[in-house]
Amino acid sequence: MQTARWIRAAALAGTAVLALAGCATEVEPRVAPPGLPTDVPCGTVTLANLPWVGYEANLAVVAYLAKNRLDCTVVEKELGAEEAWDALAAGEVDAILENWGRDSQKKRYIDEERLAVEHGMTGNRGVVGWYVPPWMVERYPDITNWKNLNKYAYLFRTPTSGGKGAFLLADPSYETNETALFRNLKLDFTVSVTGSEEKLIDTFRDAERNRRPAIGYFYAPQWFLAEVDLVHVKLPPYTPGCDVDPEKIACDYQPYDLDKIANREFAESGNPAAELIKNFQWTNAHQNEVARYLTVDKLSYDEAAKKWLDANPEVWADWLPAD
Repeated sequence: MQTARWIRAAALAGTAVLALAGCATEVEPRVAPPGLPTDVPCGTVTLANLPWVGYEANLAVVAYLAKNRLDCTVVEKELGAEEAWDALAAGEVDAILENWGRDSQKKRYIDEERLAVEHGMTGNRGVVGWYVPPWMVERYPDITNWKNLNKYAYLFRTPTSGGKGAFLLADPSYETNETALFRNLKLDFTVSVTGSEEKLIDTFRDAERNRRPAIGYFYAPQWFLAEVDLVHVKLPPYTPGCDVDPEKIACDYQPYDLDKIANREFAESGNPAAELIKNFQWTNAHQNEVARYLTVDKLSYDEAAKKWLDANPEVWADWLPAD
């Protein structure tokens, strides 16, 4: 992921509703849930910004609509995935726009302390796993079976991997199972942290372009898979409960239906931004398109969001609260 940014606050100048080109769309009226306030001004909304570009795509689009359609002041707070939950529970963040699992945080902050709520699905299907570049599968066809990885561990050794195969991870804040998997599956590999999603992508791109060995953790939705079709290495299949005990994990990652998490007070405040966030839902293809605008086309958050919103009014019209 990109180098950490300072917390950014963006305030909308004026209260005019932005007219996106070609986006005049009828919005069905909605009735607020019983007991929630109505006609609440948006004010300042603080959104977590987590270190992967798919999340940034969600943030770009939601923040743009909040600023330009709901007259909100949006503050983006740069956080790791775990610390974002702590900030949300403390009232320092209003919402997390893409959550991958985090069952322990859900148990603590939603079920026990009741400081947070699940705030709707994003519509994205998250798939996590181990991947190698396509050229390696052409050269070593059986490398996609985990049982054969030790045979090829020597290919991935580096000067800092202690004689073991170097397994690539992105940002150190990502919640991963690699240490337990290496131990429990008796694999001769060790973790090598690249430091960011962007550096991990660069490493895989170089590996495919220059036919260098590489193996690492990757996931979808991710725009990069349209550029380099990384190949999934099959681990023992996931079954419900196989990853409950971190010391005993010996299975592939769980597929995730990604959701959003909100601070309970914010979710129940009647704030129009809370309704926008709850209604926000799109597909992996939508997210990848905005992510590509950010990474390949080097557009700003607002530029990427506006480009996508202009082209897809039928997707986002119903995210907005009723006037």
